[in-house]
Amino acid sequence: MKKINVYINKLEKFLPNSPIGNNEMEDYLGKINGINSKARTLILRNNGIKTRYYALEKGGRSTHTNSEIAVEAINKLFDNSFTSQDIELLALGTSSADQIVPSHAQMVQGLLKNRALEAITPEGTCNSGMLAFKYAYMSVALGEVNNAISGGSEKLSAWMLAKNFKEESDKLLEIKNRPYIAFERDFLRWMLSDGAAVALMQNKPNKNRLSLKVEWVDIISYANELDTCMYSGGIPDRKGQLIPWRELDKEVINEKSVMALAQNSRLLGENIIKYGAKAIKRVVDKYNFTTNEIDYFLPHMSSEFFRDKIAEESAKVGCSISSEKWFTNLTKYGNVGSASAYLMLEELFNSKKLKKGDKILVMSPESARFSYAYILLTAV
Repeated sequence: MKKINVYINKLEKFLPNSPIGNNEMEDYLGKINGINSKARTLILRNNGIKTRYYALEKGGRSTHTNSEIAVEAINKLFDNSFTSQDIELLALGTSSADQIVPSHAQMVQGLLKNRALEAITPEGTCNSGMLAFKYAYMSVALGEVNNAISGGSEKLSAWMLAKNFKEESDKLLEIKNRPYIAFERDFLRWMLSDGAAVALMQNKPNKNRLSLKVEWVDIISYANELDTCMYSGGIPDRKGQLIPWRELDKEVINEKSVMALAQNSRLLGENIIKYGAKAIKRVVDKYNFTTNEIDYFLPHMSSEFFRDKIAEESAKVGCSISSEKWFTNLTKYGNVGSASAYLMLEELFNSKKLKKGDKILVMSPESARFSYAYILLTAV
């Protein structure tokens, strides 16, 4: 079967409400037991994030669901040449769905009220958006559909509200006289953001403006080698294996904030960059290209702390990419999980900086169990 070329013809985003500065965050998320976080200042200094977006009002009242955030972005893709009734496939990633079931994509489809179609949401965190991208790309490339919308959307602020940690904090105050939640959860309260970004893929390029031809998509997981690093709905046992929430008493679930998002920052620091370099060397060898050929490098980073380390480790494996080729927007959007790679692509694509022939390498690491996605695109 002959592979059909796949083109990204439109990219759009939606960021709820107004940008929120570092000093305003607790006005929206709240203070746990009314006490300032000990980790907040250090984490914000290291991650370099200046503003982010929350689907919240001050005080924590919700303004949008995750599904509504996704719909807002998708609606921007429509015009006279492509309407909501033309969508053939909807593939959306998220790590913060509004419910466990039905799937996020189906809930979004329900709000769009457009037509019967194939809808899929891969499970995961940051790379759920990249898995959705690959599913959409393969579906068009195989000729199963003529077009597909893929994207990522998040409402991560819902995990970070102070009220979600009250019972854990109260228990710690009772037994230790120190009502500070575990660093594994406090760490993420100052990193994450809400928003969505989506791509329209089609089997023909735009006639009157640039398109991005998808050359290849490569995703690999190192869960066979590394333990769980980011998690929700479980707690690690003494051997580091996750105990599922279903096997825990309700009291334990509440007192340990089991349903909140947590991250093992030590495991993250020891492995995320090292294995990222291993993964980029793998795709360079597999697809027989050099990083010198790249015009733009779009690395999804959870923190600016990792920028120099990514450059250093990539150079060690012979895959150096000069700093002027990097294109990121973490500092103004924050870490938007499954939407982050799309947000970089959207900004670059709509910036008018691209010219025909430019090659774009997208990198998206996922620390949950250490997986890496790489995408090569050519402006045509």
